[in-house]
Amino acid sequence: MWKEFKEFAFQGNVIDLAVAVVIGAAFNAIVTSFVDHIITPIIGMLAGGIDFTGLKITLGDAEIMYGSFIQSFVDFLIIAFSIFMAIRVLNKFKRREEAEKEEEEVDRQEQLLTEIRDLLKEKNGQN
Repeated sequence: MWKEFKEFAFQGNVIDLAVAVVIGAAFNAIVTSFVDHIITPIIGMLAGGIDFTGLKITLGDAEIMYGSFIQSFVDFLIIAFSIFMAIRVLNKFKRREEAEKEEEEVDRQEQLLTEIRDLLKEKNGQN
């Protein structure tokens, strides 16, 4: 059983997953800071400082804090949109790199085909 556990725990996939979790936690801190300190103040300024967290309904002794839910939902939308935009920009760069690699590969193939053609011409001309 110990041997099986070692094989499982030290497989590349588990180590990759652990690294991804650590990087994800660090990325979460970056995104949270970006949203809390940059995006939210800008949106708050544009929206006139609207804050939903104070909205509540009191039913007897219970307070239903629906404003906190609305604020959390708005924060989620802001974070999701920010991540979407960042990934969109990264994908543009990635597509550009892939297009350049593909173009280089086609150029290299054309060059090899040209060399082969020239060698065949030389060989046929010598015979």
